[in-house]
Amino acid sequence: MPKQAQGTLRRAALLSALAAALWPLQALALAWGIGGWVTEAAPQASLAAAGAFAVIGIVRAVADRIAARLAFHAADGVIHDLRQALLTREARRPGAAASSAALAAMLTEKLAILGPWITRYRPAMARTKLVPLLILALAFYVSWAVGVIFLVAGPLIPVFMALVGMAAKEASARQMVEIGDMNTLLIDRIAALPDILLLNAGDASRAAFEARAEGLRERTMAVLRVAFLSSTVLELFSAIGVALVAVYVGFSLLGEVNFGTWGTGLTLAEGVFLLLLAPEYFQPLRDLAAAWHDKAAAEAVADELDALEADETTPVLGQGARAEPLAGPASVALSSVAVRRGDQLLALPDLDVAPGESVALSGPSGTGKSTALDLIAGLLTPEEGQVTVAGQALACEIADAWRARVAYVPQSVHVPDMTLRRFLDPHDLSADMDAALRKARAEGIVAALPEGLETVLGETGAGVSGGEARRLLLARAFLTGADVILADEPTADLDAANGGAIIDALAALAAEGRTVIVATHDPALSGAMGRVVTVGEGAA
Repeated sequence: MPKQAQGTLRRAALLSALAAALWPLQALALAWGIGGWVTEAAPQASLAAAGAFAVIGIVRAVADRIAARLAFHAADGVIHDLRQALLTREARRPGAAASSAALAAMLTEKLAILGPWITRYRPAMARTKLVPLLILALAFYVSWAVGVIFLVAGPLIPVFMALVGMAAKEASARQMVEIGDMNTLLIDRIAALPDILLLNAGDASRAAFEARAEGLRERTMAVLRVAFLSSTVLELFSAIGVALVAVYVGFSLLGEVNFGTWGTGLTLAEGVFLLLLAPEYFQPLRDLAAAWHDKAAAEAVADELDALEADETTPVLGQGARAEPLAGPASVALSSVAVRRGDQLLALPDLDVAPGESVALSGPSGTGKSTALDLIAGLLTPEEGQVTVAGQALACEIADAWRARVAYVPQSVHVPDMTLRRFLDPHDLSADMDAALRKARAEGIVAALPEGLETVLGETGAGVSGGEARRLLLARAFLTGADVILADEPTADLDAANGGAIIDALAALAAEGRTVIVATHDPALSGAMGRVVTVGEGAA
């Protein structure tokens, strides 16, 4: 937790404890007023007692409000910082251990669970450290019998609270896992919805979802059972303690009990004072018990955060921010590069691509062709060796500037939720869009769309095929002036017409002097490039 948030929480806890510690003064004023009213003392005394009670109550309310506001702002800041740090880290970490659904659950539902713990636990702990001891001392001062009752009943609550806390944390941890699994299943089912409908698998999918929902219900009910059980027992202890004080005070005032005080009998004002102190003696302990469940849930979330932070996947180089293009030649070189895959290192062949050269990376699947492209784009960091771009070692400091010169055409195209015009010209360069579309053999794709360049395709590129989406990306490369083109299996799974159009577009880019590097199994595409480099088995 940041130091600033810790300081704010300390102030909130101190204010909350001081506000609670004012109750004995209120109780004293009320008991004094009631005692004076019954004994028919001067009316001014009762009015003074009522005034003191009201003033102290206002001071308590103001202090409580300020403490709550401080705690809320501290919690809001901590959750915001954690969410931002998690988003920033995971967005730059390719192939991270957490699925997007599990990450979404952490960012939305699970991090929010930290709020009650931050706002309630530390103030409750501060009140518990101060108020019961203060009331215990006052009770012993008035009546040692009531002090003994408090001394015996009070410690039972934290002892039982600790026992319940272990079970609560375990139940909360299972619930957190189930929430993540539920989100993962939901995202998977939404993504596979067209296939589910085509295969008529709706009933099976619904049954799987119902089973997962039932598992989440059971985990949630387990947490609630622990919470209600502990609440019942703690309320029982506090109710017994308050009842014993009430019985003792009542019989003492009736003259049936003649012990428990320091030599003199218990007066009405003293009896009322003790009765008013009794509930507030147990209240901080009850508050801490409730906050203990928040702590158990927060610890379960913290364990998941620690697991995410323990993921050693190397983040993407750079910050992903817009930058001015990196100066220097459009050259690329890989030297003695190896990438870690699990416990093994995948060695890649040395590669030296001159500006304006077109190169095809060929070889069996899984040998590192796509990995080489990711390394060149700064999306992966080599375990060994060096990647050189534009005459400089590719590092975090220049990665964003280098990517400003790169156009990447992946196998699966992701289209942001924006119009096609804005997607093709994200920086509003006002270039000749028609010419770029013609060069990419994509003018017919736009013409066939219902709203042309104003069409919003959506993240899955609905309305265009995979090959058409890749041609649109190539048009974007023409338009933005990217002088390094990386294409990962751009003709995979395409018919001859679409594949040929992409090959022609890549050849046109190379003819304009752009550096073009493709990973492919397609002999026609390899033949259209100026040079073929074999990756993996049989590499020279």
